[in-house]
Amino acid sequence: MAMVVSDDNGTSSKPGGKYKAMTVCFILGLGSLVSWNSMLTIGDYYYTIFPKYHPARVLTLVYQPFAIGTMVILAYYESKINTRMRNLAGFALFFASTLLVLILDLATSGKGGLGPYIGICVLAAGFGIADAHVEGGMVGELYFMCPEFIQSYLAGLAASGALISVLRILTKVAFERSNDGLRKGAILFLAISTFIEFVCVILYAIYFTNLPIVKYYRSKAASEGSKTVSADLAAAGIESKTVDEDGYDNKQERLSNKQLFIENLDYAVDIILIYTVTLSIFPGFLYENTGIHQLGTWYPVVLIAMYNVVDFLARYIPLVQWLKLESRKGLLIAILSRFLLVPAFYFTAKYGDQGWMILLVSFLGLTNGYLTVCVLTVAPRGYKSPEQNALGNLLVLCLLIGICAGAVLDWLWLIGKGTF
Repeated sequence: MAMVVSDDNGTSSKPGGKYKAMTVCFILGLGSLVSWNSMLTIGDYYYTIFPKYHPARVLTLVYQPFAIGTMVILAYYESKINTRMRNLAGFALFFASTLLVLILDLATSGKGGLGPYIGICVLAAGFGIADAHVEGGMVGELYFMCPEFIQSYLAGLAASGALISVLRILTKVAFERSNDGLRKGAILFLAISTFIEFVCVILYAIYFTNLPIVKYYRSKAASEGSKTVSADLAAAGIESKTVDEDGYDNKQERLSNKQLFIENLDYAVDIILIYTVTLSIFPGFLYENTGIHQLGTWYPVVLIAMYNVVDFLARYIPLVQWLKLESRKGLLIAILSRFLLVPAFYFTAKYGDQGWMILLVSFLGLTNGYLTVCVLTVAPRGYKSPEQNALGNLLVLCLLIGICAGAVLDWLWLIGKGTF
């Protein structure tokens, strides 16, 4: 029988637990990037102990090939992979890698050198593998649920950066005049990140699975032919065969990944271009190419914080329906226009003061967050659950490709500076 229970406000027309599920999706989004954002945001600490190794650029460049390579494999086999175990494996790897970053720093007493740097690079690769498991798995799964879930998850992704940036500022204030102040602050929120990852493992393994609305959508996905949710249904105490009683055809044909990609080529290009532009500027350019200003060592910290906070807030703008850009042509035009930010950052860094740079970084975050949510919430409309899951994985792969392309292009800012 179909699962219909009361929702959070007491009505009986929809499955219950929608707002609880949205909250969990937000926390899971937070956990999907909080560890990686920790490493990026403590860039000022890594630049102190590894001054010659360009950590903000190198760590991003190490992270991405592992994320993309893993995501290619997972996207190809997504229809046969146990989604629940995939996401659990990803969150567990995030937890283990973050804990090891913390242990590595404690074991080496925060000393630099090639050995510890290689260790951090290896753990950055672990973050990339975990990201491919979690981000692709979660987006694919939430794509066959309601749009509010994916929006909450995307907001959580951005919130991870905002949270770490705020913590970075607080710890910089608290420890600025103490010995090893940067290190103490870095250790503190690496510990916080480790705790958040542990919470995500527990939430996804136990709580999320048992929410009535999650059971409903997974049952619906199984009824439409999805094979990725059988273990999720079993974990929730639901027999997969019961969904057949509603009269759905489990053998209906689904579009292939190639067909889905061709039909959504513009969305794929949109996502690639959004993150190519963003990562060609953030964070490497902000750490190494913005010069020296009145804020001193606070300058890159403030720039990173402004980007992350505005990116997070911008992801809620599309909740206002008349502010949401849904036109495929309009999205492409808006995204292509962001390439004007590249010369804008160049001339602002060369001739502008810190106020203009802060304003420009805020606009970078605003457009990144807003356009990401617009593209990723519009794309899955009109498809069956198995197709939505596949499309979610394909678009996350495109997102990672865009990040990698941006990270590579970010090195071009160093041409002529003699810092290679």
